[in-house]
Amino acid sequence: MPRYALLVEYDGRPFAGWQRQADQPSVQGAIEAALARLEPRAHTIAAAGRTDAGVHGRGQVAHCDMEKDWDPFRLSEALNYHLKPAPVAIRGCVQVAEDWHARFSAVERRYLFRLLMRRAPATLEEGAVWRVNHDLDVGAMQAGADFLIGQHDFTTFRSVVCQAHSPVKTMDEIRVERVEGLAGPEVWFSLRARSFLHNQVRSIVGTLERVGAGSWAPEDVRAALEAQDRAACGPVCPPFGLYLMGVGYPEPVFD
Repeated sequence: MPRYALLVEYDGRPFAGWQRQADQPSVQGAIEAALARLEPRAHTIAAAGRTDAGVHGRGQVAHCDMEKDWDPFRLSEALNYHLKPAPVAIRGCVQVAEDWHARFSAVERRYLFRLLMRRAPATLEEGAVWRVNHDLDVGAMQAGADFLIGQHDFTTFRSVVCQAHSPVKTMDEIRVERVEGLAGPEVWFSLRARSFLHNQVRSIVGTLERVGAGSWAPEDVRAALEAQDRAACGPVCPPFGLYLMGVGYPEPVFD
């Protein structure tokens, strides 16, 4: 059966997450339903990351197996037609080797978190950013983030229901920068690693926000990390504002 890699973009707000659920809408379920319109049967797709409810995807990668030998462009166009009106789009489609896997072949995942700093409620950006009503010290947050770079036991920064076998992960990059957005000043947190634990990004961002607000010192992030205790973590920020930006593979998949 020919296998196809899909580059997927979606608005996470109306979904209960990526993963298919019996009684709630999911991104996976929407794509599998569209596939069933093209080849009537049960479809199961796999993705590089199983994002939570409210988390967005700009560069999610999934793969599907088809019975027909589809032209990749025609397959993406047909899927986009049948995905309407769900806020899901197939931005790219390529045929890959039968043993290529969207999740297990991946060597890097990149996330972006957008935080909006303004007192007025977000209107056009509602659900796309996390709004706080105070200014944040970007330099202090970067200093705190630097303690998390490298290989560590991230027990403090993972959900208690995380199913990963080990809390040890290697954080390759955390970049904190101020950006002038259309709705006001934003802080962008860019994180890069081979893989992430459940709620790891939101736990890190929520903790760094406390550093930026002055409630924590940058060194407190190191102490929290070394505690290897979930209770030592700062607040977990909401999913709004979190984006899976891209997935890396040993060889580029999409042009």
